Amino acid sequence: MKQKKVGVISLGCDKNRVDTEKMLGILREHYELTNELSEAEIVIVNTCAFLESARREAIEEILAADRMRSEGKLEKLVVTGCLPQRFASELEGALTEADLLLGISDYEKLPALIEESYRENRQISAVGGGNCETNAARVLTTPAAYAYLKIADGCCNHCTYCLIPKIRGAYRSVPEAALIEEAAGLGEIPELVLVAQDITRYGEDLTGEKRLPALIRALAALDNIGSIRLLYCYPDCITDELVKTVRDLPKVVKYLDIPLQHADPGVLKRMNRQGSAEEYLALFEKLRSEIPGIALRSTFIAGFPGETEEAFAALCGFLRAAKLDNAGFFAYSREPGTAAAKLPGQILKRVKQKRVRALYDLQRGISRARNAAYVGKTLSVLAEGFDSEALSYVGRCYRQAPEIDGSVFFASSEEVKAGERVRVKITDCGDYDLYGERI
Repeated sequence: MKQKKVGVISLGCDKNRVDTEKMLGILREHYELTNELSEAEIVIVNTCAFLESARREAIEEILAADRMRSEGKLEKLVVTGCLPQRFASELEGALTEADLLLGISDYEKLPALIEESYRENRQISAVGGGNCETNAARVLTTPAAYAYLKIADGCCNHCTYCLIPKIRGAYRSVPEAALIEEAAGLGEIPELVLVAQDITRYGEDLTGEKRLPALIRALAALDNIGSIRLLYCYPDCITDELVKTVRDLPKVVKYLDIPLQHADPGVLKRMNRQGSAEEYLALFEKLRSEIPGIALRSTFIAGFPGETEEAFAALCGFLRAAKLDNAGFFAYSREPGTAAAKLPGQILKRVKQKRVRALYDLQRGISRARNAAYVGKTLSVLAEGFDSEALSYVGRCYRQAPEIDGSVFFASSEEVKAGERVRVKITDCGDYDLYGERI
């Protein structure tokens, strides 16, 4: 009997992408996987619900997929992930386009639930609080140069603007042995990117101790892992042991992503964020002193309730002092169900957008100045492919994380394969990108 074809649309963050890859690993044991959605009898939309804009995108993708019933071969539409997990009761019966609703857990049951959907002429909802872990080998959807490893799910920080604890639950570390097995089974990975809502709390819920340095050392011992990059480090959990691990292990990329969200004390307090601008700057000074050349990245929210002109000016002043290599900025989104949604001093959308633009304008000059320091130097670049628009090869150096930072565009007289590391002499720079020639 011919296997039915399954296509997947993965929305949202890199952590959601890992969930998608786990689902694909389970599904390929029962169905044929396809990248051509028009050829799929079964389409799965793995959704994000973190922000209103993400929920809107998810609904648009679901409706677009549903249209393939008449235009393509679609028989069953499955909606998974954060949207049904958070809004199951609202979606059941209302989102009639979905044949099956599945949350963030029980992926192992997905094939059986799809078959049940074929037998039953009704919408099936299977949103619960079960285990999202699986022994099935992941089907990687990232380029050959890198892969993500989600080391924990959920969060216990309870920032007032964030829905993650309500969607994903409390912080849950994946046992180290399971992560080592998963990483070892990924094949040759030039760059393994560790992700979670907060990777620095890894292990606390299992042993009462922060075990991220030990996990990094164990992963670095794997022959199939070329390098390890760390994303989402909570500032007050960056221990001396972690700093030493990043400094001393050759496989660990000298780069840290440390989301701060703001620098004004009043705003930080209303966000329920720990630390202060002074403590953050002291941390950056320590990191740059102990790990020469380290690249630092952060993210910030503009327009949080009660953010006065003075508070916004404090954030701008902090950015000038911090001199981050890279930074991302987002307008505050008022999310129902969060404590921040009830705060007084909500700010007009146009003001929030204006402040985000101002932050990007400010950081653009800082990032360009940081980039300019590398003109004339030679860097190791992890190639990701050939850019047909730029007519050059493209890759990343240690200062650039996949998908969120800039790139290195370089010329080469010889063919360069994705995942290959090459030496590139930097000859020019832009605000975020570097340009050079392979040597």
